[in-house]
Amino acid sequence: MRRLLLATLLNVALFALLIAEASHAGGLYLSSYGSPDMGTASAGAQALASDASTAFLNPAGMTRLKDHQFLGALAPGFSTNKFKADQQTPSGGGDGGDQGGLVPIMGASYVHKLSDDVAVGLSLISLAGAALSPDDDWAGRFQMTNVSLFTLTIAPTIGFRVTDWLSIGAGAYVTYGKLDLDVRVALPLREPTAQLEDMSDWAATGIVSALIEPCEGFRFGVMFQGETEFNLKGNTNIPPLASSALDLELPLARAVRSSIYWDATDDLALMMSGGWEDWSAAGSLPLSVSAAATTVNIPLNFRDTWYIGAGGHYKVSDKLTLQTGFRYDSSALKDKDRTVFLPVDRTLTLGVGALYDYSDTMKIGFAFSWANLGTAPVNTASVKGKYTRNELFLFGVTLNWKKLPWSGRGTVRF
Repeated sequence: MRRLLLATLLNVALFALLIAEASHAGGLYLSSYGSPDMGTASAGAQALASDASTAFLNPAGMTRLKDHQFLGALAPGFSTNKFKADQQTPSGGGDGGDQGGLVPIMGASYVHKLSDDVAVGLSLISLAGAALSPDDDWAGRFQMTNVSLFTLTIAPTIGFRVTDWLSIGAGAYVTYGKLDLDVRVALPLREPTAQLEDMSDWAATGIVSALIEPCEGFRFGVMFQGETEFNLKGNTNIPPLASSALDLELPLARAVRSSIYWDATDDLALMMSGGWEDWSAAGSLPLSVSAAATTVNIPLNFRDTWYIGAGGHYKVSDKLTLQTGFRYDSSALKDKDRTVFLPVDRTLTLGVGALYDYSDTMKIGFAFSWANLGTAPVNTASVKGKYTRNELFLFGVTLNWKKLPWSGRGTVRF
């Protein structure tokens, strides 16, 4: 029984990595939060610096804003994840139906100009809802049958203008993650459901950034995000076994993100982005299991990821600008190391959108993002197969208040 308990908890704990998908941006990170750069598949995100979302994407860019600004974003969407099991998959069972569901993403950013050269910002990013929910009798039921996930990131930031062409920024990402998971257990003659409840923690990391503008209409932005160390604690209930407390150390990768913005003509702006994420730091995870009175290392075999993207803005009129962009993210896992807990392969993302200057006070944005997560082949001891549909669709709306009731107040002009 002790060996069965430990083996089951090892499988259950792996799904805590979904928290990595719901935090920040790229590789295993999400690449967009409904902010205006969603229309370019995040191309140019660190160099655009034209609205309050720069408080989160590159705090150095806050110095470019003329006054206090507030941006609210909503990106409701859904995922579709359809698995096709091999006929000889060891566990038997069906394909699980469409495992996807709603993915409600919300965010807000506020920038307050203290002077022409100094600005502070505060951002709030949230993702909530079921991540994956296959049928109970599917082939991967001994790895996962249902998951509910909530994350919340708070980001206080500050930006300084050093010279006419250089600004720097710094801040922190403070993230809360909570996970509930159900998984079937292979016991003789029956398959009870193990429940992992309230795996949660707060964790924080620092960020530093720079925005370089050597000439008007050309900008380069770069941001470094440190490693986040989660220490997830929770409980599991596996009838007829005794409940057990779990303690899982989960690092989220440090990352470097960079972008270029160029006004090619009066009406056309071109953007490029590229970055690197240190996922090999999560090569194995220490897990403490109270009922088994032991600590083990879970091998993950993650590898570093990189991404590249390109996009553009085309000004149709003084009020309307159209957007589009494309991005490629490499895979953090080789095929032989993947499980159904994290069905992510290489990722292709396409974004389209529009920005409309509704008035001198407000700019409205609309965007659509489609991400293809690849076939994500799985070849484990309990389940074998691949995903025939593995996609994420997001529909974004942003409202950016360029002038607030207190605009012009609280700033010092030199």
